[in-house]
Amino acid sequence: MSFYDAQVEVMIDTATLAAKVRELGAQITKDYQGKELTLIAIMKGSLFFAMDLARAIDLPLKVEVLGVTSYQGGTETTGEVRITSDVTKPMAGKHLLVVEDIIDTGLTMKFLLENLGARHPASLKICTLLEKPARARTKVPIDYKGFVIDDKFVVGYGLDFDEIYRNVPFIGVMKGK
Repeated sequence: MSFYDAQVEVMIDTATLAAKVRELGAQITKDYQGKELTLIAIMKGSLFFAMDLARAIDLPLKVEVLGVTSYQGGTETTGEVRITSDVTKPMAGKHLLVVEDIIDTGLTMKFLLENLGARHPASLKICTLLEKPARARTKVPIDYKGFVIDDKFVVGYGLDFDEIYRNVPFIGVMKGK
């Protein structure tokens, strides 16, 4: 029995996640053929997804990580987005694919698109594992999307509750939340 069995109910199982990551990787490989791609994994939540996605992309690629936060330990965004750790290389002239775990309000992604766009990349697109449209406060263009989910607080596969549950191997809903 795992530590999370009594607290987390499966929403998207491991096999379904793996199949979707392969599908997204194949589409990204096709779309970026002949180009060098830079994945920008948004810490910490997207790291599991981003690394699996990177392995599913058959292209020369670079990986950068960018730390941002709009949550302060709870289940609701504060609306204030802060960069906590920046990329290490210049982004000018690069084909950038921002890899995010979940887009709900859209505020963090809007901030990231403005920030990264100001660095003059050759292209800038978004890949998100999850979209939660019921929470949207601003519209952002999602180029690659894994799943659309209902307005539930989810954990697992990188997503957390107060920094716990990231290592749950599926996307799940916290029982009682």
